[in-house]
Amino acid sequence: MTKSFRIERDSMGELKVPAEALWGAQTQRAVENFPVSGRPMPRAFIGALGLVKQAAARANSRLGLLDPKLAEAIEAAAAEVAEGRHDAHFPIDVFQTGSGTSTNMNANEVIAALAAHRLGTPVHPNDHVNMGQSSNDVIPTTVHVSAALEVRRELAPALEALCSTLRAKEAEVGAVVKTGRTHLMDAMPVTFAQELSGWRAQLESGLERLAASAPRVHRLAQGGTAVGTGINAHPEFGARFCQALAELTGCPFEPARNYFEALSSQDTAVELSGQLKVIAVSLMKIANDLRWMNSGPLAGLGEIALPALQPGSSIMPGKVNPVIPEATAMVCAQVIGHDATITVAGQSGNFQLNVMLPVIAYNLLESIRLLANTARLLGSRAIAGFKVNPERLAEALERNPILVTALNPVIGYEKGAAIAKKAYAEGRAIREMAEKMTDLPREQLQKLLDPQELTRGGIKGGGGGGG
Repeated sequence: MTKSFRIERDSMGELKVPAEALWGAQTQRAVENFPVSGRPMPRAFIGALGLVKQAAARANSRLGLLDPKLAEAIEAAAAEVAEGRHDAHFPIDVFQTGSGTSTNMNANEVIAALAAHRLGTPVHPNDHVNMGQSSNDVIPTTVHVSAALEVRRELAPALEALCSTLRAKEAEVGAVVKTGRTHLMDAMPVTFAQELSGWRAQLESGLERLAASAPRVHRLAQGGTAVGTGINAHPEFGARFCQALAELTGCPFEPARNYFEALSSQDTAVELSGQLKVIAVSLMKIANDLRWMNSGPLAGLGEIALPALQPGSSIMPGKVNPVIPEATAMVCAQVIGHDATITVAGQSGNFQLNVMLPVIAYNLLESIRLLANTARLLGSRAIAGFKVNPERLAEALERNPILVTALNPVIGYEKGAAIAKKAYAEGRAIREMAEKMTDLPREQLQKLLDPQELTRGGIKGGGGGGG
């Protein structure tokens, strides 16, 4: 913005506004009142807010409350906001008034200015753009709309792509047998298909959780206005609004079952954040498994080699680190932190209004964005390209004393424990030690201790590929 100004007025008096700014007095007051973080509301939120204003103008026009030409101009202006053409004119900090009134008025003022320019006549931010609305229902509605659209457009496709990558990797390396581990200690063998199918099932469950929350996310506060009674809104406004918004987005939005709940609580946002936290926990488990499997290459497990993406040390030449799993783990930690913020904010529904709406919106959308981006990276730059080290895997399997578990039904637990202990102490293969300490024929031991045979089962319904 330049240093030239114009004078704007509101109910509190006059103040200077940058000459080229589309916003008005109320936005300018918020800019001056909240120089907190330097972070404006997220693009996804402003885009959804534009759609909300567009749908509201369409609904009011269909109800005969707004002149068709005026409604058309407001719709066109709101559509430009939704498309991101005027993001520079939404400067208000996330940490603002808890209702998000400042951001609602920011949208009203920008859209009114754009519509007035289009029409050549004044358009009022409150009387026209905000007709039948209150910040108290607009902002909770926009929280839901922005989250629903971002899950549909970004997160769900990213998770589905990661599941597809895992499925392809199962087919590629699935038959390879490796040492299973519990408590980070050697356990019975598994195949790569079985291990990777466990990761994939976690993510598929995450997608199911998102889908289960969607019906509640699609229920909107719009129509409740100031306190949930619908004051100053047409009785049919909420339903007409949802119909218009569904037309614009393709999402099955509907009015909240109870406006008092929709304004005073953010339980659905807390629920959705919880589902995002579960996905973060799943991704962190996968990232840490990859880091362990890749560890080494000599002194660690060395089961796989992740793609080498960049030098890993400023002092140790040749060192390569598992950078994508590490970035994933950091993202997951951040999302878990966002969930804690949203949980606290969700408790701040004082009587008829939650008063931490902007920070809920910011953290919810940031979690969705981070998870979507890291899911894509984890799939394309780590999982898709890792290579298996069959020699290292075979060596560990051959020396794994826990294979003796397969002999329990034949020789008993105590005898098996003695064999395992001696094999481990002498560094010998379990098959060799069992042949020495039992009277079982070599052929029977080979069959009983075949690692491939010991991996059968564990996946119902045929999922997970070959084991």
